[in-house]
Amino acid sequence: MALISYTDAQLRELARLMRAEAEEDGEQGMLLVGNVGVNRVITDCLDFEEIRSLPDMIYQSPGGFEAVQESYFYQRAREKEIRLARRAVQGDRIHPGRFSLWFFRPPGDCPPEWFGQPFAGEFGAHCFYEPFPGECPEIH
Repeated sequence: MALISYTDAQLRELARLMRAEAEEDGEQGMLLVGNVGVNRVITDCLDFEEIRSLPDMIYQSPGGFEAVQESYFYQRAREKEIRLARRAVQGDRIHPGRFSLWFFRPPGDCPPEWFGQPFAGEFGAHCFYEPFPGECPEIH
């Protein structure tokens, strides 16, 4: 059973986002981006109180994903990324994206906090941050 509701078109949008944000980190990196995105739809806290669907999450502004501003995001989703997106919405959550709501690619080491939220871990070129326990109970 899916953690969130979605259409096939929305799943393809999530797949495109995952690829555009983390293709250089391979399938696990793309799945982690999917984890963060699904967490943003599930939760009702902090910067994500008005996020109720995949399109809300993908195109959130301000505070959304930079990839939607790049042409690479608008290329057709491939089967590999669609499969990964389906895993993300079905609840395949892995560390450090399991409870994370944010990630970014710093020019150096991962800072211990990002906008006041604690570091959860890193994978590839990206650092992941999750809310403090109890702040967003829907994702814990």
